[in-house]
Order: sequence, then structure tokens, then C-alpha cells
Amino acid sequence: MTSADAPAPTEGPADRLSELLQFPVDFPIKIMGARVDEFANDIAAVIIRHAPDFDVSTLELRSSSKGNYLGLTATIRATSRDQLDAIYRELTSHPLVKVVL
Repeated sequence: MTSADAPAPTEGPADRLSELLQFPVDFPIKIMGARVDEFANDIAAVIIRHAPDFDVSTLELRSSSKGNYLGLTATIRATSRDQLDAIYRELTSHPLVKVVL
């Protein structure tokens, strides 16, 4: 079998996402984490580090039904896939963050 006969590599979800997004785009990022005083401020600082034009007053907050967790939605004006990847990497490595969608 020659390289011309080899099957094309399968696209992954990340490749399909890049095809669907046309930058710049308003992109919601949902973050769930521990309900502690510094959580919302820490998350806002991460978002601003990667998206300096993010308006913190638009950060949406929701408490879990038992009040143990806090859900945040930050809608940013994303300018590139690299920017989104950097935000997700930093958020998922944050010690207070449980889930990032």
C-alpha cells in the first residue's frame, strides 16, 4: 500500500470545532468549582489574562442546589482557537475548578 492508497486520518472533535467557529466569536465558557470566596475572582483573573476586553460585570453566577459549588459562565469575544485552548488549559489546572465546558 502506498501513501496515496492510505486512508485519510480521521478528524477529531477539535478539528470539527475549528471548522465550525469563525473568529472573532462570542463564546460562553462554563466553569464549575468550589464555593469559596475567592473562586469567582480567581476565575475572572484567568479570563482577563487571556481576554483583556472581558467585562467582569457580565460574569454569570449560579449556586448548586446544596450550595457546595458555584457555576460561572463567562462569555468572551474569542479571537482564536489558541486563545480558547490557553483559557481551557489554565482553568482546568486551577485547584478550585472541578469542570470546564
